[in-house]
Amino acid sequence: QVADPFTKKRVMEATYELLDTLDIHGVKDLGGGGLTCCLSEMADKGGNGSCIDLEKIPLREEGMTPYEIMLSESQERMVFAISRDDVEKAYEICDKHDLSHAVIGEIIDKREFIVRHNGEEICHAPNILFTDAPIIERKARPIKKVIKDVKLDDVNPQEALLKLLASENITSKEWVYSQYDHEVQLHTVVKPGDDAAVIKVDEDTSFTIGTDCNSTHVLLDPYNGAASAVLESINNAISMGARPVALVDCLNFGNPEKPEVFWQFKESVSGMSEVARKFNVAFISGNVSFYNETEGVTVNPSPIVGCVGLVDNQHIKTMTFKEEGDIVLLLGNTYPELNGSQYYKELYDLVQGYPPCLRLDENYAVSTLIEKLIREKNDSITSVHDLSKGGLAVALALMAIKSELGAKICLSEVPSTKELTDDEKLFSESYSRFIITVKEDKVDEVVSMIKDSNVAYAKIGVVGTDRLVICSDEGKLIEAEIDELTEANTSTIERQMA
Repeated sequence: QVADPFTKKRVMEATYELLDTLDIHGVKDLGGGGLTCCLSEMADKGGNGSCIDLEKIPLREEGMTPYEIMLSESQERMVFAISRDDVEKAYEICDKHDLSHAVIGEIIDKREFIVRHNGEEICHAPNILFTDAPIIERKARPIKKVIKDVKLDDVNPQEALLKLLASENITSKEWVYSQYDHEVQLHTVVKPGDDAAVIKVDEDTSFTIGTDCNSTHVLLDPYNGAASAVLESINNAISMGARPVALVDCLNFGNPEKPEVFWQFKESVSGMSEVARKFNVAFISGNVSFYNETEGVTVNPSPIVGCVGLVDNQHIKTMTFKEEGDIVLLLGNTYPELNGSQYYKELYDLVQGYPPCLRLDENYAVSTLIEKLIREKNDSITSVHDLSKGGLAVALALMAIKSELGAKICLSEVPSTKELTDDEKLFSESYSRFIITVKEDKVDEVVSMIKDSNVAYAKIGVVGTDRLVICSDEGKLIEAEIDELTEANTSTIERQMA
């Protein structure tokens, strides 16, 4: 598959015009299974069948076999079912948008799938073989968890922060996304690099788009880890001021014939669906990619989740600190959850134990409160950022880097129901926590609304200075200039690709 965004744009515009102009009986894009799945499903849903002539199908290469033609998953293709009387008009629209097109067959009045090649019938089968295939009941077996006793040496918090900022999972991806035009038609309101990108629809409305997955968390606990991918993707949209409206997924796993891999898959899907139901946001599309192995080594289970949100243009937020003197609030409880964290992985090369736990009612309360605060106290809130990989310290550092403005932070009031070490306060990856900054003269009214919601919160600092300073009760833990943080966070990929 080779993606071609400009052809995709032409296909989209032609599709809109065909739908507006003609009486379309059916339409479907080509995805997994290519023409085989698309054509059999379209016809069967209408209670009909189809008869296809392979030699009429536009091909991108010469010498393709019938097998390749029917199963190719080439992108930027659509299939339409239309009346014979509309064919000429459909051709005119396709020609206008410079798209290849052809009549490749016809709908028949029996639920059968017929394929002809050079006049020879090479497939004649009932639709049910394609549209209602037998279900394989695969075995699922939990993976035995092994937790070793490990002695962890003390690490300087500032050195830890700089190492985390430079790690592959946290480092800036600007070197990658700056390779392509992410401002086509100048509708990009917030560029890549924030919690989500924001694309303008009209003068009143925009939409957000972002993806997320923490494959380490999924590896250690497929249910909670995959659930967190949905939660984090939703929180990314909320952080931008949006109302989450739809989810998509790309589920990447190893060989499902291995009971342990299939167990990972089942648990992941269960966790994802629970969060989606709680937030009442539907998965509208997605795909499953199995057999991701090399020489018997399976990839980490990676259910990647994308979320689209709808946002009023007046409510768009970013993670950037705005003004010196703004008050920094932390919402949501922090728990002693360093297992599976980027901190343990990067500083100690340790990936074991149980990752952060999904506390869905609590997570939901925090996330929906942020949505409500932005909606009702929009002018009082100057920035929003949700915590994920690297925890509180990394989240604050990224906000400072984006704004070239520092902050003074005290950890003593970090909300929690447990006793926490400084490392846990700095680097725990507990779910559904947000940093918001509030205008100094508006703090009381924002705090009053938070208290009414019974969500844990604390005033942890103030925006200002040219450095990020984080203190505990015992003294200063981190004091890093913005340039030092920026250098750590922006050079990794470029250096590796040089």
